[in-house]
Amino acid sequence: MSTPAPDARTAGQRKFPDWVIIATLASGGIAVSLEKTAVVPLLPEYPRIFGVTSDDVSWMVTVTLLTAAVATPIVSRLADMYGKRRMLLIAMSMMAVGAFTASIGGTFFWALAGRAVQGFSGAVIPVGISILRDALPQRKIAGAVALMSASFGIGSALGLPLSGFIYDRLGWEATFWVVGVIAALLVAAVVVFVPESNVRTPGRFDYSGAVVLSAAMTALLLAISKGGVWGWTSDPILGLFAAAGVLLAIWFPLELRKGEPLVDLRTSSRRPVLLTNAATVLVGFSMYANMLITTQQLQLSKETGFGFGLSVLVAGLTMIPSGLAMVAAAPLSARVTNTFGAKVTMVAGCAVMALGYGSRMVLVHTVTGIIVGAVIVSIGTAVAMSAMPTLIMSNVPLTDTAAANGVNTLLRSVGTSTCSAAVATILASVTIRVGGEVFPGLDAFRAIFALAGLAALLATGVSCFIPKSVRRESTHPELHAGPGELQPPPADAKHEIMVTGTMLADDGHTPVPGGIVTALDRRGGPVDWDRADDGGRYAVVLPGDGNYVLVATAHQWRPVSETLAFPGVPRSHDIRFKSPLSLTGQVTHQGRPLAGAQVILIQPAGENAVSVLSDSLGNYELPLPRAGTYILTLVEPDGVTTHTRRVTLPAPNTVIDVELGSDPPTTGLRI
Repeated sequence: MSTPAPDARTAGQRKFPDWVIIATLASGGIAVSLEKTAVVPLLPEYPRIFGVTSDDVSWMVTVTLLTAAVATPIVSRLADMYGKRRMLLIAMSMMAVGAFTASIGGTFFWALAGRAVQGFSGAVIPVGISILRDALPQRKIAGAVALMSASFGIGSALGLPLSGFIYDRLGWEATFWVVGVIAALLVAAVVVFVPESNVRTPGRFDYSGAVVLSAAMTALLLAISKGGVWGWTSDPILGLFAAAGVLLAIWFPLELRKGEPLVDLRTSSRRPVLLTNAATVLVGFSMYANMLITTQQLQLSKETGFGFGLSVLVAGLTMIPSGLAMVAAAPLSARVTNTFGAKVTMVAGCAVMALGYGSRMVLVHTVTGIIVGAVIVSIGTAVAMSAMPTLIMSNVPLTDTAAANGVNTLLRSVGTSTCSAAVATILASVTIRVGGEVFPGLDAFRAIFALAGLAALLATGVSCFIPKSVRRESTHPELHAGPGELQPPPADAKHEIMVTGTMLADDGHTPVPGGIVTALDRRGGPVDWDRADDGGRYAVVLPGDGNYVLVATAHQWRPVSETLAFPGVPRSHDIRFKSPLSLTGQVTHQGRPLAGAQVILIQPAGENAVSVLSDSLGNYELPLPRAGTYILTLVEPDGVTTHTRRVTLPAPNTVIDVELGSDPPTTGLRI
């Protein structure tokens, strides 16, 4: 009797209630956003506290942004490779270490160093979302992901009044060590309650890709965040933008050449992932305006005629309804996702954001109106952000979910950073003078709301073009089992099976890199896919026991397919390609076979030349290149006469016959 395959999720680990896991990880997301916003209300106070300039103080925000941009894709990729809980613990520990470094050091240098270390916590949310996908039953994933995504906005809404309250009662050091204590408690909670996932991606870490991307993102985000201070046309800013462009130009082809890249650009260029990430940048821009502007608008002096003169604490308290609205929107967005799909959720969320900013342009004369407008935008933000990880995870290999979510988070940071720079520029440019003092004008706020609303509208449009996901996270392939098939597991069960192996050539030993393996259920529905690394290694995750079909394709090889049934087969399964693809044909002269003719195939740019001599019957065979346009050259046996034609290879197993008896020689293409 066969033994069921081990659960790829939590083999050998104690299982706690799902709500405990969800609460722990969502609390981690809230702690991260608390850490990011805790310094914002105190920025005007830091020059006096530390005896530094306002420009120096701005580095308290910038340095965290830069380290987060570097750490998030790296930590997320390592999470897929070496364990998601392990890297989550490291990220949360760095948040605690950074907090205590800043509070205990007592100087601006140590505060800056602590903020830099805290940037590593930027990976907590994408890694946490990936853990939720691996740990929870399918029907609970959408709601948990929605809450985890909304935790960013919840923490930001709570962080503003909380940090002001703590500063007033306990001093600036407490704004750091309170976050440190929360992070330390969450580290302990993760150790106890959160299981480690055994869903891993094989391979080696891409050090060169990590270094180049880190340098590129540092240059880009530093230029964006400091452009308003140093001058957008200043030599340092232009130099940083140029450096970012050069580094990205190096990084893209570098990643495309690797079988185990830090960021799989081929996967990222798939239409669902590409459009989701594009919309993410726009949503990041749009949502951040709401967080940046609301308290500034309420704190503005009454002398302007449209300000309200609220204190930092009271202005922060007005953001609490927005945080509560995001919590309330989480189950609503989950229901929409489970019923209509994540694309509909994304479109709806972006549209609500645009509607909210339209109301904000009008509701500027009362505190209640401003709060209502902020709440509408926050609801749209929560709904849209809940859909992003689901769209990403539904279209990438299940062994790469943390890395894909990390890239999505990084791109959201690009949007928020760009928004911050745009807001600062507009507020400084559109001003009024009252009693000898300069204040941002009402038109400045309206211009920001219009710009953010436009970004939300663009995000809505982009989201409309996101294709239907190839894999629904809430669907089990055996949900409607027929006669003789395995019955579906209970609704709260999850027993994923990770199948790993190597793609091999027909000799059974040589690995075939870069091939694609797709796992389908017996009705043809895709459940997972993967791209083999440089060593031909692949890994796919199956929802549970049942019958599956593996379809493998690779350049220059005939596709192969085979069936797997669980339980009954080992989880290690190599795929062997049986026949290489080839370009064949016959060379003839006046209808008679021509032996000894040299056939050369080359790309128009002169790359990847291959050649062969025709045999006694005039036949030739070449390894089949990728589809595209090539130059076919034939050298007659005399070694002097040549013939050249441009040919297009549209499909595998192309046959090109060459007749030299006509003038000019003819080529007949057969498929």
